[in-house]
Amino acid sequence: MGRSGTGGAAAVVGGAASVQLGAAIGATIFPLVGPGGVVALRQAVAAIALLAVSRPRRRDLTWQAIRPAVLLGGVLVVMNVAVYAAIERIGLGPAVTLEFLGPLAVALLGSRRRVDLLAALLAAAGVALLTGTVPGIDPLGIAFALTAAAAWAGYIVLSQRAGRTLPGVQGTAIASTVAALLTSPLLVIALLGLEPGAIALVVGVGVVAGLLSSALPYSIDLMVLRRMPRQRFGVLQSVHPAAAALAGLLVLGQALGSWQLAGLALVTVANVLAVGTGARAPARRRGSVRRAGRRRPPRAAAAAP
Repeated sequence: MGRSGTGGAAAVVGGAASVQLGAAIGATIFPLVGPGGVVALRQAVAAIALLAVSRPRRRDLTWQAIRPAVLLGGVLVVMNVAVYAAIERIGLGPAVTLEFLGPLAVALLGSRRRVDLLAALLAAAGVALLTGTVPGIDPLGIAFALTAAAAWAGYIVLSQRAGRTLPGVQGTAIASTVAALLTSPLLVIALLGLEPGAIALVVGVGVVAGLLSSALPYSIDLMVLRRMPRQRFGVLQSVHPAAAALAGLLVLGQALGSWQLAGLALVTVANVLAVGTGARAPARRRGSVRRAGRRRPPRAAAAAP
């Protein structure tokens, strides 16, 4: 792996850690504004920061160019509202691990490889351990996490497309602006009735959460996906469940039991198997084609008179 590949991998892992730390910090103000208010604050902060950095030019913003970013904005709203609602009910680590099934499902969809069947079985066992070993776990929280999983799959696809149609981080800026507009009513509702001191606290935490879990990692993902294959990006996303469990423990005091940790590990291994082996197979086929191409000229020369 070259130097640029190592740098891209480090950026993705750093972005994942930033997302989960920001999510944990944002969860600390649930009692004041709820999950919807936290999401609205995150998106507002991300939109302001990214628009200031990217400064999109109006002549570049044709509908064909911005369509993936607009769709990405809608996906961001669904993904973030759903995962925060899940965090409120079942905790950060379990919510993000279940959300992680989205990228895994994309990798497994339509595959007939045996290794993918093994990955699916490992993921199913991981989900069973993660949710079935907790007495009285909230089924609505599980449903929210699975909704976030579907949205995460869409996020990966649309981030890659937005990065191809708009330069720099303009795609992320437009997506965050769309998400901020869609969630702005939630922010107004959340702030109504709060005392000035509480509003100051909420805004301060929202700024930190917005920068850590939206503006910074979304920009990293968009830039990296311009150069990195989607399969390899998916493998690197495996750090999210572990990062979420650690952030939940350090920031929110949410400790996972041994069976839950085992479930988290199984889901992570399932993703690495499904996406990682899928990325290596095309590379082997390309290598075989190149080697075959190099062997043809000598054979042709030998047959010549």
